[in-house]
Amino acid sequence: MHYQNDVLHPDGKVRVGVAADDPARPRLIASAARLVAAARAHGVPVISVRIAFAPDYSDCLRNCMLFRRVAETGAVVEGQWGAEFYAQLAPLPGETVITHKRNNPFWGSGLEEAVRLTGATRLYLAGIATNHVVEHGARHASDLGYDVTVVADACSTAQPHLHAASLETLAMLADVVQVDAAIAQMKGTQ
Repeated sequence: MHYQNDVLHPDGKVRVGVAADDPARPRLIASAARLVAAARAHGVPVISVRIAFAPDYSDCLRNCMLFRRVAETGAVVEGQWGAEFYAQLAPLPGETVITHKRNNPFWGSGLEEAVRLTGATRLYLAGIATNHVVEHGARHASDLGYDVTVVADACSTAQPHLHAASLETLAMLADVVQVDAAIAQMKGTQ
């Protein structure tokens, strides 16, 4: 979720996920790439989730600081570089792409239906930021009855203590694992 240029690229406009100068950025990208490649190799459907708004932000509710800042900075505008997926983590042709407009990636986006159509019972969630889209997605998926696995080393926040706190909270709702453990789980589902 949110492996987009404005969120992941050093020149991006959003700083809630990875600080521009964070030396952990290459590890995060490598972990996410390994996770996505393994899912594809093991027949686990990949759904790429992004956030994007109209150029005038008429579809962006500004009832919270996060979305007011998105609009103020001109981030994740539909049709622009910042809203596009980061090249190394972009979906392949034919894979499902969901665009949402709130913290919860399921809210008003079609994600629930897309997941249901896969027939999945377990969801592997990863993305940026751990304490925003990942946490909201994991909570919603858990409420829908899915077994949820949050892949910790394929997630990030700009502030490590928020990442850790979010993962600690999510451990009550989901399996919190590293990429290697997620890949091992996927191998067991073939």
